[in-house]
Amino acid sequence: MNGFAPALWAETLKARRSKVLLLTTAATIILPVIDGLFMFILKDTERAKSMGLINTKAQITAGVADWPTFFQVMLMGTAIAGAILFSFIAAWVFGREHSDHTVKELLALPTRRESIVAGKLVLIVFWALCLTLLIFIVGLGIGALVDIPGGSTGLIWDSFASLLGIAGLTLMMIPFVALFASAGRGYLLPLGWAVLTIAAAQIAAVLGWAEYFPWAVPGLMISMDGTPVAPLPAHSLIAVLVAFLVGMVATFFWWRSADQAG
Repeated sequence: MNGFAPALWAETLKARRSKVLLLTTAATIILPVIDGLFMFILKDTERAKSMGLINTKAQITAGVADWPTFFQVMLMGTAIAGAILFSFIAAWVFGREHSDHTVKELLALPTRRESIVAGKLVLIVFWALCLTLLIFIVGLGIGALVDIPGGSTGLIWDSFASLLGIAGLTLMMIPFVALFASAGRGYLLPLGWAVLTIAAAQIAAVLGWAEYFPWAVPGLMISMDGTPVAPLPAHSLIAVLVAFLVGMVATFFWWRSADQAG
């Protein structure tokens, strides 16, 4: 693809020099920190009360302070917070050209527009996967610091595989965010779309339709009882793949046919 490497390099420089990189990194660390705090409270409620972490009238009886619960909370948090965070990144990567009023210059470059879009999407994927890895590494450190029981090598690897699966499936829904950031010429529309799909995914899960709704499928990789998760149904994978392809084609088509009015 002509001009892909320069386009990717340019997008990487933009991200590296922005405050968004630091912001998303800080936001990512919050999840394992809260998870660890939750484990600390469950492990010794009386001590948590004496330290002022919870009110003396509060009662926390749900959950057990162990590694399976720790990873379960991490996976649930990643499925929801990851969708928000990845959408925020995609909205910034594709929407900043309009907010910075550089889209006209970008579209006028001799670089193929397909290369520009591909560079942006690859950056988003790399960025999101790095943040996912950060969640896991920080989580392992915090879990060890809290000294929760019930860990094993098999559990760690299974949880890591589930975490990557959730992140991967979530990323497959991101082209729609990129499309709305491009067509909406900014951040408002894509972030609104992200919130709408997250809410719709929760409703679909409650109604028992999660396996048919692409945005709810990542949540199917979370075990509610600590047992290994069964492979996703074929129709769920097909639904995600179809949504991914539609989003990709629509995004590339928009950029291919976009004029320079910005």
